[in-house]
Amino acid sequence: MFNIERWQEIFEAISKNRLRTFLTGVSVASGIFILVILLGAGKGLQNGIEKQFENDAKGIIEIWSETTTKQYKGLNPGRQIQLRNNDYELSIKKYGDEINKKSNTRITRGLTIAYGKESGSYQYRGVTPDYLAIENATIIKGRFLNDNDLKNNEKVAVIGLKIEQDLFKGEDPLGKIIVVNGINFKVIGVFTDPSGEREEVRVYMPMTTNQRTYGAGDKIDGMSFVLNKKADYDEALAQSRKFTDGVKELLKSKNIVAPDDDSAIRIFNSVEDAKQFYDLNLYIRLFFWWVGICTIIAGVVGVSNIMLIIVKERTKEIGIRKALGASPISIISMILHESIFITTIAGFTGLLASLLLLEFVGPMVQSEYFRNPEVDFGVAITTVFLLVFAGALAGFFPAYRAAKIKPIVALRDE
Repeated sequence: MFNIERWQEIFEAISKNRLRTFLTGVSVASGIFILVILLGAGKGLQNGIEKQFENDAKGIIEIWSETTTKQYKGLNPGRQIQLRNNDYELSIKKYGDEINKKSNTRITRGLTIAYGKESGSYQYRGVTPDYLAIENATIIKGRFLNDNDLKNNEKVAVIGLKIEQDLFKGEDPLGKIIVVNGINFKVIGVFTDPSGEREEVRVYMPMTTNQRTYGAGDKIDGMSFVLNKKADYDEALAQSRKFTDGVKELLKSKNIVAPDDDSAIRIFNSVEDAKQFYDLNLYIRLFFWWVGICTIIAGVVGVSNIMLIIVKERTKEIGIRKALGASPISIISMILHESIFITTIAGFTGLLASLLLLEFVGPMVQSEYFRNPEVDFGVAITTVFLLVFAGALAGFFPAYRAAKIKPIVALRDE
């Protein structure tokens, strides 16, 4: 029930100690403000990490070769292992049921690609049709490579958006001829990539055309796979580890590499990499929660202290109230109302300030691993209600102490 006299008492008590009440409110508001900002920053980190892993299809596994570091079966260390088409085909034959997307790759960097009078130094890759999905790229003009292009060794190319902008200067590139390291290719598509220019300086051509045109024979530089999706992360992680261990063992055996030589066949497993990033993000967010909660606790302690001071200052008044018949519950209620009021006003002020900051400043703070800092409104409101509860708890102990005061002792207080 609304009691106007009770509220008049609260405002009168606050007005008598304006500075002290203001400073206490600031400590509480800053606690909520810092917590919400830190939670928003944690979400920004999570969004940035998730965006990075959107740049490639989820669960991508990349395999490439380097040099041996151990002697094995009469062969000296330092051998450069060269992967070939049959390495790729054997891997698919053995693990095809687990594979969703696949492509072998051959990469050449820093060669001149020209159209008319325009030219530039870019990267070209021989790939298969699945590579578009593996890279999570998007065709914005024309089409990507298909099986017929591979089968017929077609001299066709799909270029990145950056190359289109550099070489074609607004002209439609589809059907035009570009010269890739001295060989003519017809542009059949333009792609864009979530990673931006870093990935859009590539030319994709059929693997068979690349190998035949540039004298690579059956050599490849690597293989990329995406495995079938699993119901949860732990299953996906177990599946990817089993697959990578099996493929590594297969390729080591075929290329005469010591079983314990981990340098010759290298594998990047994005599922494992994702776990490291998400674990790191979890630790950061837990740290943010800890800092924010400690700040709130400091504010709540401030509320408790001011309530203790108020009880001390109003000891004689409390004694008179009890002498006139005031019940312990009414005394406790009086103190709690003031405590909850200060905590609630300060809490919502801090919440509003933090949400406004995230709303207007957050979108301006963007980086590769940090984007769109935000906080779930339900979580924010929950923190405020927890703060109010903590404020009530902070006020309860001084209130309980006030209720226990004997009227005769209170009236003697100076």
